Amino acid sequence: MMPQRTRTTRVCRACDGFPVVAVTTGTRHRDGTRATLRIACPACEGTGRALLTARQEMFA
Repeated sequence: MMPQRTRTTRVCRACDGFPVVAVTTGTRHRDGTRATLRIACPACEGTGRALLTARQEMFA
């Protein structure tokens, strides 16, 4: 029986491992702090890691 290969992960190429960023909206709260939105990377869905494609697995 042949050993099964597991799908390995690598750092996401779209976000380079920084999956969530804070983006300012330009407005401020009453205490003077800025209002921000947390945006997750759509490619890795906020994990920072991405599965290898079949082609990338051949060369890994």
